[in-house]
Amino acid sequence: MRDKITACLTVGNEENAIERCLKSLDWVDEIVVVDSFSEDRTVDICRRYTDRVYQHAWRGYVGQKDLIKGMATHPWILFIDADEEVSPQLRDEILDEFEHGRNRAYAGYEFPRKVFFLGRWITRGEWWPDFKMRLYRKDKGVCTGREPHDHVLVNGPIRRLRGCLYHYTYDDITDQVMTSNRFSTIASAGMHEAQRTVSGMDLVFRPLFRFFKGYVLKRGFLDGYRGLIIAALSAIGVFLKYAKLWERIHVKDAAPGAGPQS
Repeated sequence: MRDKITACLTVGNEENAIERCLKSLDWVDEIVVVDSFSEDRTVDICRRYTDRVYQHAWRGYVGQKDLIKGMATHPWILFIDADEEVSPQLRDEILDEFEHGRNRAYAGYEFPRKVFFLGRWITRGEWWPDFKMRLYRKDKGVCTGREPHDHVLVNGPIRRLRGCLYHYTYDDITDQVMTSNRFSTIASAGMHEAQRTVSGMDLVFRPLFRFFKGYVLKRGFLDGYRGLIIAALSAIGVFLKYAKLWERIHVKDAAPGAGPQS
């Protein structure tokens, strides 16, 4: 008998994406959902696919993953987000590994995440291949990372699979800009709490290098205008993160003083 897998989803107001994700998980042994008090139909949709749906106040990207990990009853955990989908190829690879017992030689599996953006799949630049370690033995992994980016660290060997985790990351450019604004606020808050400093070099060269890395080094230019847009907005996100950190350090929450006397 193969080892069993629990798919874990932390969700919030995902009624437009969640069903696609859940349909791609019909092969796992258990689905656990922790919802952060959605105001739409997310919970109702999830309950069509599993009776293990819980609600809990948002603890952050890392904290929420750590919470749901403890709710899984099976030895292997698959972390997946509402805007992601397990491709048929990835599903078949995972099942083949588990049905033949090869998984017992590993602590976890990583696989590429392919992004759908602006009407097509992105196959170059900083978004590809975006390898993620999402399937792991519960007793061998810990949830860690710096907000808003969580990841899993495992104690033991990792195997890389070829099948993709599909990611429908942004609805459009506006959605990407809004997400970048939100994530840069969260990231700058974490950096400020860690007493990070910021300099003019950070504000100028970190965004420039991010653009150069995604557009040139990782050949984002081969994705045409999409590659340019992705690289430019990623660089802007880096700039916003450090600009907001500078603001937290140097701009005090105080009302402006009286204007010059006439």
